[in-house]
Amino acid sequence: MVVHEQTSVRTDISPFTDHDIYLFKEGNHFRIYEKLGSHIINVDGLEGVYFAVWAPNAKKVSVIGSFNNWDMDAHPLVLRTDGSGIWEGFIPGAKKGDIYKYHIVSKYNDYRIDKGDPYAFYWEKPPATASVVWDLEYKWRDDEWMRERKRLNSLDAPMSIYEVHLGSWMKKGDGYLNYREIAPLLAEYVKKMGFTHVEIMPVMEHPFYGSWGYQVIGYFAPTSRYGTPQDFMYLIDYLHRRGIGVILDWVPSHFPSDPHGLSFFDGTYLYEHQDPRLGFHPEWNSHIFNYGRNEVRNFLISSALFWLDKYHVDGLRVDAVASMLYLDYARKDGEWIPNEYGGKENLQAISFIKRLNEVVYENYPDVQTIAEESTAWPMVSKPTYIGGLGFGMKWNMGWMHDTLNYMSKDPIFRKYHHNELTFSIWYAFSENFVLPLSHDEVVHGKGSLISKMPGDEWQKFANLRLLFGYMYAHPGKKLIFMGGEFGQWKEWNHDESLDWDLIKSPFHKGLQKWIRDLNRLYRSEPCMQNDFSSKGFEWLDFSDYEKSIISFMRKPRHGKDFIVFVFNFTPVPRYNYRIMVPRGGFYRELLNSDSRQYGGSNVGNLGGVRSRKDGDAHVLSLTLPPLAVIVLKRENPSRADNKLISKRYMKAIQKRP
Repeated sequence: MVVHEQTSVRTDISPFTDHDIYLFKEGNHFRIYEKLGSHIINVDGLEGVYFAVWAPNAKKVSVIGSFNNWDMDAHPLVLRTDGSGIWEGFIPGAKKGDIYKYHIVSKYNDYRIDKGDPYAFYWEKPPATASVVWDLEYKWRDDEWMRERKRLNSLDAPMSIYEVHLGSWMKKGDGYLNYREIAPLLAEYVKKMGFTHVEIMPVMEHPFYGSWGYQVIGYFAPTSRYGTPQDFMYLIDYLHRRGIGVILDWVPSHFPSDPHGLSFFDGTYLYEHQDPRLGFHPEWNSHIFNYGRNEVRNFLISSALFWLDKYHVDGLRVDAVASMLYLDYARKDGEWIPNEYGGKENLQAISFIKRLNEVVYENYPDVQTIAEESTAWPMVSKPTYIGGLGFGMKWNMGWMHDTLNYMSKDPIFRKYHHNELTFSIWYAFSENFVLPLSHDEVVHGKGSLISKMPGDEWQKFANLRLLFGYMYAHPGKKLIFMGGEFGQWKEWNHDESLDWDLIKSPFHKGLQKWIRDLNRLYRSEPCMQNDFSSKGFEWLDFSDYEKSIISFMRKPRHGKDFIVFVFNFTPVPRYNYRIMVPRGGFYRELLNSDSRQYGGSNVGNLGGVRSRKDGDAHVLSLTLPPLAVIVLKRENPSRADNKLISKRYMKAIQKRP
């Protein structure tokens, strides 16, 4: 055994094989987190920690921390001689819970800096900035979920996503709930509401809380604000055991310039481009990854696999993909550099994105990657082998913008904007779309969803129920940001809890029940789950712009079943409104957003309506409630059902003025 006499850093032990170094250099070591970083090991009965960091332009690297009184000369690391740029060493006596940084002296200008570990599994609670020696031991109990998640995460499965910011969903006093405290509360609420998945806004360690997690500094560590890595594993485990999937926001598009982070890591532009026209993001005041550098590709793809591997995550929602694809994103003329062909496409980023998705689906075919991509880039959610980017799904930002713009109009003017309501179907099946009503729509002065709706209080809630009804009826997976489901009045504030007391009000409680029933219908009706095929959708009438009424059918993948949706986007009830349907029979009213139980005026069709013949056509003569959607399904009622419907009809007739 060789021990450095001055520092007690062992240099004869290394976890790296020649094959590791080969893969690392060529950019194909996608579990490099198993080697780089800090790892607790036992060598010949001697407990300690093995440290390894990539700093190719450093002249000297040492580990400073709580175990050596932050002495920069106590534990120098040794540079490998294989040209990898990796510094490493084993420090006996270092242990779990020790805090540390790397003291780096650059080859250039004797630049000195203390850096956190890019591969650390745990960090100090901000504003402290050191990394923490930790392990990832945990006894998972989600076997049943993991066996079934291929089916539950399938593109053919219903996917209704509840987007959550953990620190502000619910608080205790002025403090945060920790991961273990929030687990049963969040799981039971999501289960009760009928959502299939939770999407957690970036939980990776971030120095500035006001970034909501989108300025990441610890790509392999859940934020310590809410607990330890094992505490976060417990949260995911708990959700899985309640049958709820977990999607994490993941940010490979940019990183902050905090001095203890990735920026100018070894005295050079290591993770980012040197030229600010390529390496600095003017809109977010952050650095852009150098996607053409093999070691950076290792870092990012390893991070993606890390959360799928060590934390059993079911999907990654990849943030700001558009900013990665375009060299001129958020830049004026002269502020960006064209690619080698003179275009604005970031060829290195495109190559990285395709490789990322290939590796993810090769290793975890039962998960999904979801792109937040706001442009018309083609084939985002198509396989790479046919020229696509390889994502499983893509956020439909066009649907979101058009629909919110339409719904914000006074109903008297909606007939002039009818195309904003119907246009999305023209491209609805060009990608595998998620329909997002996310956090981005309820911040920065945009107002909450309920406050965007026109009219008095009754009309605002009727409009919001109508918006959600249209969202669930429209092809595509569903995503709702927390608070929207019960009509939070205030804009979202990351420092404040949701206003849960609002649920005591009948309007808010009714809206919450409406979302629950929409989720129940979506999950139980195969007609509503055929989200990505044009065969699952058929217009009945999209041309009645004068009355702002549309109607369509949703159909399943197999069989001749169908569900009819009729929307009235004005506050005027419509009586004897005729629509043609494919087959005759009795059409039961499955849902009516104007029902009294949801806070509506209770105008409707007395439980259902029977079609009539008009020549060769089958016609429904409907009562359309104001600012509402009705959902109808053909069935053959029993004699008892007919009697019940007749009684309801007679009572309703007697009550009419």
